[in-house]
Amino acid sequence: MKQIIQDLKQGNTILEEVPAPQVKAGQVLIKTSRTLVSLGTERMLVEFGKANFIAKARQQPDKVKQVLDKMKTDGVMPTLEAVFNKLNQPLPLGYCNVGTVVAVGKGVSEFQVGDRVASNGNHAEFVSVPKNLVAKIPENVSDEEAAFTVIGAIGLQGIRLVNPTFGETIAVIGLGLIGLVTAELLKANGCKVIGLDFDQQKVDLAKEKGIKAVNPGQGTDPVKYVLENTFGIGADGIVITASSQSNEIIHQAAEMSRKKGRIVLVGVIGLDIQRADFFEKELSFQVSCSYGPGRYDDDYEQKGIDYPIGYVRWTEKRNFEAILQAIASGQLDVKPLITERVKLENYEEIYGDMRKQGSIASILEFPENSKQNSKVKVSERKFKASEGVFGIIGAGNFTSSTIIPGMKAADANLKYIASAGGLSAKTLAKKGEVAYASSDYKEILEDKDVDMVMITTRHNLHASMAKEALLAGKHVFVEKPLCLNAEELEEIAKISEEKNKMVIVGFNRRFSPLAVKMKSLLGEGPKNIIATMNAGFIPSDVWIHDLEVGGGRIIGEACHYIDLCTYLAGSKVVSVCMNALGTAPEENTDNASILLKYENGTNAVINYFANGSKSYSKERIEAFSQERTFILDNWRSLKGYGVKGFSKMKTKQDKGHKVQFGQLVNSLKKGGKSIVPFEETYNTTLASFAAIESLKQGRWIGVDEIKVSKKVKGQETVLV
Repeated sequence: MKQIIQDLKQGNTILEEVPAPQVKAGQVLIKTSRTLVSLGTERMLVEFGKANFIAKARQQPDKVKQVLDKMKTDGVMPTLEAVFNKLNQPLPLGYCNVGTVVAVGKGVSEFQVGDRVASNGNHAEFVSVPKNLVAKIPENVSDEEAAFTVIGAIGLQGIRLVNPTFGETIAVIGLGLIGLVTAELLKANGCKVIGLDFDQQKVDLAKEKGIKAVNPGQGTDPVKYVLENTFGIGADGIVITASSQSNEIIHQAAEMSRKKGRIVLVGVIGLDIQRADFFEKELSFQVSCSYGPGRYDDDYEQKGIDYPIGYVRWTEKRNFEAILQAIASGQLDVKPLITERVKLENYEEIYGDMRKQGSIASILEFPENSKQNSKVKVSERKFKASEGVFGIIGAGNFTSSTIIPGMKAADANLKYIASAGGLSAKTLAKKGEVAYASSDYKEILEDKDVDMVMITTRHNLHASMAKEALLAGKHVFVEKPLCLNAEELEEIAKISEEKNKMVIVGFNRRFSPLAVKMKSLLGEGPKNIIATMNAGFIPSDVWIHDLEVGGGRIIGEACHYIDLCTYLAGSKVVSVCMNALGTAPEENTDNASILLKYENGTNAVINYFANGSKSYSKERIEAFSQERTFILDNWRSLKGYGVKGFSKMKTKQDKGHKVQFGQLVNSLKKGGKSIVPFEETYNTTLASFAAIESLKQGRWIGVDEIKVSKKVKGQETVLV
């Protein structure tokens, strides 16, 4: 299928051939007929992409600070590689989509194949959209009218926040697409509306809709104009839909407001607010969040959990439906706003000059015969089974920044990369010279050429995909963690043994030259090990904290350090005790100390903390043995104290990925043994589960206590 994307590095807007997305649970797959180009929002994205590196940095000073902090801890080159990796990831454009439902995901009952729907899908021939971001289109509303649904909802949410009552005067500053829709909806609500814009064409269009509008650029003072038209009282409410860096807009909005007036910002403006403006009149100011309640809430948008209507009357989906009803009833007439209709293949007529005079709303028309292809050929490479052929499932940031470069450097035979959305797979396939990009991972499992499947998805999918790959006769490499519970671990172990296939987890740190050197110097016998992970704060709403999706940071991330300690100890964990920050034990912590007791007497402590300074080293490992001390700092240096013939070793930051992938590719091509013994991976995974169980029970937990116990009828699984 075709999709419009923005290349953030080169600045080009591209119509790319990508795999059509697969419908996900809780979503609907839509075949697009029309999309609306939001000239304001999309112009900012396009112009950001075209800006040079310095200009991009100036527009994002907070990101520059993050880059400088990372340089201090990780070094210049790793930081620059991370920055350029981000810029190499294209941005899908568009968020006003109309089409027909062609597939319905699991758990969706309110939509059926054949329904005409509006959604916030991109400019793509097929989109898979969560059900709470989709609304049915009334029969008397055309597809191109329905394309205004999302834009209308943005304006409507601003109106709901300004809370107008019948007869009030509301000023709308900025009569672009959202501003014109906002003004018309306010008029339908029984308000007296005053529109302000420097574009005379937009002012004239507003007047045609019965809205009192003026162009300050023609000599009219906007503040005096509003005061004159409100008998000196001022506007009851102000909705700012303008886009400008100027601070003058918020100052004028305050001046034209009545005492205790309400100001709502929908657009993007300078916000250097003068206290006196708001203090004297006791004004209220609020920023509107996109389409309405539910926006950016994963429970609402991704999991489909609706807000009860008795408590949240207008969610983003119900705002979509309200706009469609307003169009159907004639309260909102969007046809006069359409400036041009352009076929998808002629998209450059819009994106070539997004500042051309007279443009308000541009409609993209999609072909009726769009092809729903799930696989796109990227290169002409040929493959044969048993030649060490890989297929990658998952195309997220880690795959882009680490796996693709590492596997490419190892001269891996990469035949597939798959992602449910399709676009990210195509992007990384080009970057890594992968033969095919796909949106259906099952194509990898069914291909006889593929010897090993690499799984780099979100954590909750690791176990099920690993089992599928093993049953399909493939070796498996899984980015940590292997699974999220003991039952999944037992099933994977059983299938792996039955099929005689390797299962390897991406515990890369044991392959770092510094870790290898430390182990060789430590030698045999019991040791004291302290591993400190200055993990950094991650907001609670990020998926890693969701126990059902990410498993929490201890199981999802701290397992790295359990494996590293196991590698350095040369032994297996027998018991675990974990204590977390705070007075009450919490299963989902990311501030904890984990104590590990090993068979050979080694004692290890893993301090996994999220409350430290970013300017301090992210990772530090200390080892004590036979009157010697070793300190490994952030994978850049290793120092030895009391060690004959060794004092220090320095490298550029190296967490072992390059060596890991090199050994992995070599092992697969030559049919060698697993690069990480599965019994160690099994033990490490059980130890991570034991850490959580220890926190729950407040005691040491033996690794052998973590086993699966099923009730007689097999309906419930519990850890004992």
